[in-house]
Amino acid sequence: NGVRNGRATEVGPASPRCAGLLRRNSLTDEEGQLAHVSNWPLHYLFCFGTELGNELFYILFFPFWIWNLDALVGRRLVVIWVLVMYLGQCTKDIIRWPRPASPPVVKLEVFYNSEYSMPSTHAMSGTAIPISMILLTYGRWQYPLTYGLILIPCWCSLVCISRIYMGMHSILDVIAGFLYTILILVIFYPFVDVIDNFNQTHRYAPLIIIGLHLALGIFSFTLDTWSTSRGDTAEILGSGAGIACGSHFTYKMGLLLDPPLDILPLARHPISMTLFGKAILRIFIGMLFVLVVRDIMKRITIPLACKIFSIPCDDIRKARQHMEVELPYRYITYGMVGFSITFLIPYIFFFIGIS
Repeated sequence: NGVRNGRATEVGPASPRCAGLLRRNSLTDEEGQLAHVSNWPLHYLFCFGTELGNELFYILFFPFWIWNLDALVGRRLVVIWVLVMYLGQCTKDIIRWPRPASPPVVKLEVFYNSEYSMPSTHAMSGTAIPISMILLTYGRWQYPLTYGLILIPCWCSLVCISRIYMGMHSILDVIAGFLYTILILVIFYPFVDVIDNFNQTHRYAPLIIIGLHLALGIFSFTLDTWSTSRGDTAEILGSGAGIACGSHFTYKMGLLLDPPLDILPLARHPISMTLFGKAILRIFIGMLFVLVVRDIMKRITIPLACKIFSIPCDDIRKARQHMEVELPYRYITYGMVGFSITFLIPYIFFFIGIS
């Protein structure tokens, strides 16, 4: 259609404004293509939809649930998310299906362009999270089932369509991701309660959690050469291990106790200025602490790994592409972030009286 390298040969009726470089891969310097946008409301809607599967969303969404809504549901959402995303990333490296070719596709986002395409892990998380939210909260909270019947298709379809719009996936990729997630939930969802109870109560849970997540990581990291998939998998496993270990120590110290079963379903508290103010404080203080922990751990782990494995550290981007640097950095850094979310930060909330 007259498109070469993302630029139309004729502008035609399209808006003279362009989408710009939506997201840049900081490790490869690859940039998104320029393209004319004729419908800006839909463009921004799809940009929002694709962010529902990116790190920024996860680092805001899961802490918000754990700190302000329901810690039990938040923890179990993380268990499902880790399982779904891990299987999705491993399956990508096994199938090795390339991204859609450009041209004809115009790639507006290239942050994950170095990964394989089948199945779409954005579609998998966009399917798993809303379905799991409804399954975990229905009967536990008081709300009409209609909410879930509206939320699930809207969330899932928005994420899937956004990935096609961004040029990152074909229709087949997102359909496969959706069906793959349904299969995973059917098989593993009945065990989520058992896993969460084990993480909290078993005496040796932290050792088993760390060992299991490391073993899963070692298996997956040998499947392929470097791509953002390897680092993302380490990040997911590290976050899951940290949150699970943090929930164990939180339970042992009695910081975040789940409500007894005999008072379910939970009634919705009336929104007051005190309730709203505490929620805002928890988000502000908690996220500030998360960012500080992530920055400190990043500054410690990357130079330390470079020194241990004798890798030049003058160019951080190149150093991070070495498995010996990337894996410890991602796993330890995000493990500490997850541990902070479920243990250190709730302890701070308890200490200053905003639990």
